Amino acid sequence: MPTRKQRLVVTCLSIVGVSAGLPEPTLSASPPALKSLPMPLVFAPAARRGGRGRPGRSPLDDPRFAVAIVSVFILLAAVVVLATYGLPGAVDATGPAILEIGVVLLLAAAMGWLARRLGLPAVVGYLAAGITVSPFTPGFVAGREQLQLLADVGVVLLLFEVGIEIDLVRLRREQRGLLWAAPAQTLASTLIAGAAAYVAGLPLLGAALVGLCVALSSSVVIVNITRSRRRTTDEPTERALLGWSVMQDVTGVVIGALLLALVTTGSRPLSIAILGLVAFAVVAVSAAWLLPRLLSALLPERDLFLIVSVASGLAIAGIGAVVFGLPLALAAFVSGLAIVESHESAVEARRQLLPFRDLFAVLFFVTVGSLIDPAALLRGAPWLALLLVLVVVGKVAVAAVLARLARLPARPLQLGVGLGQIGEFSFVLASAGAAAGVLSAEVYAAVLASVAVSIAVSTVAVRFAASRPSDAIAHG
Repeated sequence: MPTRKQRLVVTCLSIVGVSAGLPEPTLSASPPALKSLPMPLVFAPAARRGGRGRPGRSPLDDPRFAVAIVSVFILLAAVVVLATYGLPGAVDATGPAILEIGVVLLLAAAMGWLARRLGLPAVVGYLAAGITVSPFTPGFVAGREQLQLLADVGVVLLLFEVGIEIDLVRLRREQRGLLWAAPAQTLASTLIAGAAAYVAGLPLLGAALVGLCVALSSSVVIVNITRSRRRTTDEPTERALLGWSVMQDVTGVVIGALLLALVTTGSRPLSIAILGLVAFAVVAVSAAWLLPRLLSALLPERDLFLIVSVASGLAIAGIGAVVFGLPLALAAFVSGLAIVESHESAVEARRQLLPFRDLFAVLFFVTVGSLIDPAALLRGAPWLALLLVLVVVGKVAVAAVLARLARLPARPLQLGVGLGQIGEFSFVLASAGAAAGVLSAEVYAAVLASVAVSIAVSTVAVRFAASRPSDAIAHG
């Protein structure tokens, strides 16, 4: 039996874990197993449902934890009042900004906990927190500029890590069918959704952007699906989901780069945009030669390894955006690819980046929520309905069919439903389209809202989409 001290440690760290989107912690049943680990906490998924054990009771289910969350809400309300009306005396120039970030993170943690108690993913709570502090809703309004900066850092780290995860050799060895099925789904979904958007009245370039937005899924949500305590996915389906997401991102980045080059032709000639892509590719190839060697040499120096890893991702992404005019997200993804050559360095970089990525990912989803304009969304409600239908018809169904054709050892329907959400890179594409004027405010609001709705629906529906084990297709 766990000691009282161990239970206390788990309860305290659970509060931090919820805000970072980590799996809920469970204590090992065997005290000796705890002694063999460097930490007294095991962040491990609980036993699966469906005949293989019942999920363990989480400390987050304790009524005392609910009291603590209510106390956090009361504390937040008091802080907001003080921040609004102020107190007499000198105030540090950066104090209000630091206070806002702290309030937003606490609110996100509380809303994330509430979402999980309702059976929804914590990401939905983070989006709701963003709506709460947005300028479109009454009450406290967080500073848009500083949240946007932190969210941009979050996007860079998210897609930097996605780039690091890509291992085409391993995918070819373990799941060869993914190498053609996932790109085929991305192309097919882009064409289906893009054609529907064009028929609905969008210009050709705007329709293509919307089509690609629908085609791409959320890497963060897919990882959370495979780690959830409530998951019903089997191991082959989880591996297929993660591999499909990686190949989807690779294909989406290539198509997105071409579309975004066309979007920016209003501010610079197309030839210059293409030249920027080629020049950045040269920089990326040079970084792919240098970075793995540098990081391999720094492996024994953990602090320097972390600094160089984070700085490289931010610097290469910044160079792509400032010098060559590429979107930050695209440049960050390519900078992650530069580290893949050294497997050991890539694994260590990903391990050290995870805490930062999780924290900034929270701020990213809060920022997305803060951009949703309810008035524009009301006008764009038909677009929201169309986008959600396209996710089901143009992505979930297509992915399920292709998974069968590729003879993946996964549950095709559950795989398709697990991919049935609109993700981070889609937000980047929609923002670029709105800034260039090819997407109206109503369509942009509909895309942002479809992120929240599709994430909530897919993460719940995937639990009920499990087919019988005999339905899974064996390797051919």
